[in-house]
Amino acid sequence: MKQILVLYYTRSGATAEMARLVARGVESVEGVESVLRTVPEVSETCESTSAKVPEDGAPYVSLDELKNCDGLALGSPTRFGNMAAPLKYFLEKTSGQWLSGSLVGKPAGVFTSTSSLHGGQESTLLSMIIPLLHHGMIISGLPYSESELLTTTTGGTPYGPSHVAGANSDLPLSDEEKTLCIALGKRLANLSLKLTD
Repeated sequence: MKQILVLYYTRSGATAEMARLVARGVESVEGVESVLRTVPEVSETCESTSAKVPEDGAPYVSLDELKNCDGLALGSPTRFGNMAAPLKYFLEKTSGQWLSGSLVGKPAGVFTSTSSLHGGQESTLLSMIIPLLHHGMIISGLPYSESELLTTTTGGTPYGPSHVAGANSDLPLSDEEKTLCIALGKRLANLSLKLTD
């Protein structure tokens, strides 16, 4: 059974909802399962220790889960056009995976949520793609054969699914945003079956 790691960070819950939809898309492909994981907060003043299991939501990811996955979907809210610090902090600890080449040739895709329509969605997605390219992963966006890319008036980009959460981060995902999240999961799952060593 192939495993796609759906790894995300969330503050208001929108990115977590997107992650669950990506996981649903993964699970719709026979022979592939999703592993839903998150990362802990980063302390502003010093290295802090979190409980091994968060109070709610997905468990925290381990470096072994990243190493052993057959594909990766990476999600983050936008922070000034960039990925959130907790996700970047986790990625900066992956030198061992880079040195061993454990992610080389595996499919990867990214997704994000912003408060405003032009809040840096595409630059955030690109910021998440950069370390994945350094790891040698095969990046998959969303092709325009996903017709929702042409009809959405909320989120959705060819670089990956996105969501416009609104000024109070409380807008629900639109039907197009949901469909595009599921489409990314399916795409990564199908790619993991096609890409073999």
